Amino acid sequence: MKVKICGLNPTRDVQLCIDLKVNFLGFVFYKKSPRDIYLKEVKNLLNYKKNNSSYVAVTVNPSNEFIQNTVLKNFDYIQLHGSESKERVKEIKSMGLKIIKAIKIKEESDIDEYKKYTEADIILFDTPAMEKSFEFPKNLITKLPKGDRYALAGSISENNVENINKLGVNFFDLSSNLEHNTRVGYKDHTKIKSFVNKLNELKN
Repeated sequence: MKVKICGLNPTRDVQLCIDLKVNFLGFVFYKKSPRDIYLKEVKNLLNYKKNNSSYVAVTVNPSNEFIQNTVLKNFDYIQLHGSESKERVKEIKSMGLKIIKAIKIKEESDIDEYKKYTEADIILFDTPAMEKSFEFPKNLITKLPKGDRYALAGSISENNVENINKLGVNFFDLSSNLEHNTRVGYKDHTKIKSFVNKLNELKN
């Protein structure tokens, strides 16, 4: 079972996630997001010993300049949340990055979009709501392809992860459900610990 936690702060949250053996640590580069990080904060990521965790730059239609100047030097993966074509994904992959390609799912016919992105290392099935905590339709979860290459986002929490796992999902992507109830974009470390503990229970 794998977990990716998105919308992290480069100083507050990283050591905790590494200590908890979170597989993927996501950092958002999107000006419209309350989780957008400042470029000057990126250098803080180099202060940590990542162990087996990977850093992910979460982007929307990133430019080559941004990829070369920021992502390549500091991140293991780039997550593509925009309208990137199959050709664009291939181009970014050739720069030396591992790719997470997000596919927004409204209805069952959208699922097949993932087949275009053979260059992607990981496919993330998400709701169309971007960072807002919209629940992924349960009737579509069973239609998703299975395996370590496929992750799911959309209102996953400690309370429903066991049921989602029973539907065949074993790679979970979380963001807003691990935040303080009254502080958007600010991770609640108690919630992170509790969720990871729940996953560890399920593994055992």
